[in-house]
Amino acid sequence: MIDAISSWWCKSLGHGHPAVLSAIKNQMNYFEHVIGANTTHPLIVELAELLTEMTGKQHVFFASDGASAVEIAMKLAIHGTQIKGFKNKNEFIALKNGYHGETLGTMSVSDLGLYKAPYETFGVTCHFIDNIPYLSSQKDPLWNNCDEHWSAVMNQLEQISDNVCAVILEPIIQGAGGMLCYSPAFLKKLSSWTQSKGIYLIADEIMTGMGRTGEWLACHHAGIEPDLICLSKGLTSGTLPLSCVMIDSEIFDLFYADYKSGKSFLHSHTYSGNPLAVSAALATIKTFHNEQIINKTKALGDIMLQKIHQVSERSGKLNNIRGLGALVAADLISAGDYRIGNEVYQHALNFGALIRPIGNTLYWMPPLNTEPETIGKLAEITLNSIEAAYFKAHKYE
Repeated sequence: MIDAISSWWCKSLGHGHPAVLSAIKNQMNYFEHVIGANTTHPLIVELAELLTEMTGKQHVFFASDGASAVEIAMKLAIHGTQIKGFKNKNEFIALKNGYHGETLGTMSVSDLGLYKAPYETFGVTCHFIDNIPYLSSQKDPLWNNCDEHWSAVMNQLEQISDNVCAVILEPIIQGAGGMLCYSPAFLKKLSSWTQSKGIYLIADEIMTGMGRTGEWLACHHAGIEPDLICLSKGLTSGTLPLSCVMIDSEIFDLFYADYKSGKSFLHSHTYSGNPLAVSAALATIKTFHNEQIINKTKALGDIMLQKIHQVSERSGKLNNIRGLGALVAADLISAGDYRIGNEVYQHALNFGALIRPIGNTLYWMPPLNTEPETIGKLAEITLNSIEAAYFKAHKYE
C-alpha cells in the first residue's frame, strides 16, 4: 500500500524508519517519562538545541499535539500583550480558509464552519481576512508580486487591528482548507505590517514545517521571522505525539518573573517533552541531516508536479494544479452531487494507495524520503482511480 498522504500528514520519514524505531526502543531501557516541571533530561536539551538551530528561536515550549501548541501560542500572545500594558488587545486575525485545530481556542481562529458551527458562542474573537493571492507554483507571477491583493487586504487590516494581539496563519499552504498555496510576497508584507503595529505573528507550521515545502520551515520561502512558530506532525515522523512552540528571548523575558507577579506563564501538560517522543524527534532530525532529506524533498517535489500534470493530461479531470515541495494538489472536476473525491479514495484503496481527497481536492503528500519509482506507481493508481470514479459517476447520471 502506498501512503500518498503520510498518514495524517505526519510520516515525514515513512512508516517504520529503522533509525526512529531504534531510538524509541533504546530509550525504553532508560526512562520513559520525566515530569516537565522544574526538571529536565539530556535528550530534551539536545532537541531544544537542534530546534533552535532550525528556527532561529532561543526558547522552546514543548507540548503533545498540534492544537495544544497553537493554544499555547495564542495564550502567550494574549498574556504577553497584557504584560506590556495593553489589557484590551485580546483579539486575533486569521486567514480565510485557515485551519489551526479543533479545541475551543483553535477553532476560534479557524475558518472551517463544519468543525466550529456548534461552538460559535465560545472562544476568542477572530477577524478573517480575504483577498488572499492564491497561486499555482513558484513560477506564478504572484509568487514575487502581490501588490494589488495587498492593497485590498491592507485596508481591511487597518479597520480591525485596534484590539488585536496576534495574526495567526499557515505559512504559504493552507492544508485542511483545500491545499491552497498563496504568495510568499503576501506573507512578507503581512509580517512587516504586524511588526509596524506591535502585533505578534504566529506561524502554524504544524503541517508545513519539518521540510514539507522543501525548506525546514515554509516561512523560509518568504524570508520572514515570525514571533512564534508551532511545530508538530513530522517532528517525530508520526511515531509518537510531540509538538512545540518556538519563541525568542524578547517574549520569554516577559514571563520570567515570580509567580506572585502574575506574569509567569502557568501552563503544563503531563506528557509535554516525553522522553520517548523526544528520542523519536531527535532521530528524525538527525536522519534529515544524514540523508539530506531537505534536498531530496526539492527533487521529489519536481517529480511529483511533473507526474500530476501527466495524470491531468491523460484523465482530463483535474484543474488548478498547484504544489510546493513534496506536496501537490489539484481540483477534481465536479460530477454534480456525486461525491467524486470520496469515490476516488475508495478506488485508490482497492488499487493499492491511500489517497484521501479533501472534498474534491486531490493531493499527494507522501513521506519525504519516497523514491521516484513510487511516485510513478502512485500516478498510475491515481489515474486509474479517477477514471473508475468518473465511470461510476456517469452510470448514476
